[in-house]
Amino acid sequence: MLCQECNKKPATLHFTKIINGEKTEFHICESCAREKGELIPGTANGFSIHNLLSGLLDFDPSQAAVGTKPQTLRCDKCGLTYSQFSKLGRFGCSSCYEHFSERLDPLFKRVHGNNVHVGKVPKRTGGLIQYKREIDKLKHDMQKHITREEFEQAANIRDQIRELETKLNGSNV
Repeated sequence: MLCQECNKKPATLHFTKIINGEKTEFHICESCAREKGELIPGTANGFSIHNLLSGLLDFDPSQAAVGTKPQTLRCDKCGLTYSQFSKLGRFGCSSCYEHFSERLDPLFKRVHGNNVHVGKVPKRTGGLIQYKREIDKLKHDMQKHITREEFEQAANIRDQIRELETKLNGSNV
């Protein structure tokens, strides 16, 4: 396929842009892409996954709202700073998770949608885990009803929790 701009060189870059729901595809050579100012992967001005992750790691919602310079967080065990972590993309030791936790929780929520891993559980062997998850969900729902002062619904959920706990304790799930 030839470049759509110069019609001379082979198209080596293929872009898909979606603007207001309208999809447009471009097939251009590297020199035409430079002239248009497009970012070329693998070059000095190119986009990389590391840049994406660094951008996510540098995000601090508490500092963004205040507009102040973030304080330097440092791991007491290995001495790694948060800015070094954001550049490297990995921790220096297992204690870094604890020292940087205040910054990691919002990051995990943004990237994964939650900061608690809830992966899949096999139905055959994961009965105990499924019961515990169901109980946790019901406890959360019960707490919502209590804060809304919907005590009758909360009492019904409490009874469901007791029934599940009885099944959990009385059988080999």
